[in-house]
Amino acid sequence: MVKEVGRKLIAQNRKARHDYTILDTYEAGVVLSGTEVKSLRAGHASLVDAFAEIKNGELWLQGVHIPEYTQGTWNNHAPRRQRKLLLHRDEIARLVGKTRESGLTIVPLQMYFKDGNAKIEIALARGKKSHDKRQALSERDAAREIARSVGRRNKGRDD
Repeated sequence: MVKEVGRKLIAQNRKARHDYTILDTYEAGVVLSGTEVKSLRAGHASLVDAFAEIKNGELWLQGVHIPEYTQGTWNNHAPRRQRKLLLHRDEIARLVGKTRESGLTIVPLQMYFKDGNAKIEIALARGKKSHDKRQALSERDAAREIARSVGRRNKGRDD
């Protein structure tokens, strides 16, 4: 069997970058059962309501929806069960210290296969207020409009 090489994206949490200010990112392994891996290889997962929390010095992923494998038997997995994340002890200790600060949380950004192993990119994040979201949107729109006008000017059109 050929060993898988590279990175294959499974799921992305696009809303996380809108709702949170990302302070730091980590790559973590995920403890999965066999039918979960088969379902992920088929490209089925959702990170919409997911978050991570630290219990007894271990990092646990909550709320990730991996649907049951269609070809599975009675031994199929529960779609929204807790899943353990694998990080180095010093990284977990750093996260424990930072999440004790007010307003910081751990959110998953994307789930992918890296060289055949399931990985998840988690981020230490601070929630944005609604006025911060509006400001970020207006900045992005302004940058897009500037890029458009520069492109038009380079093409020789003055609109």
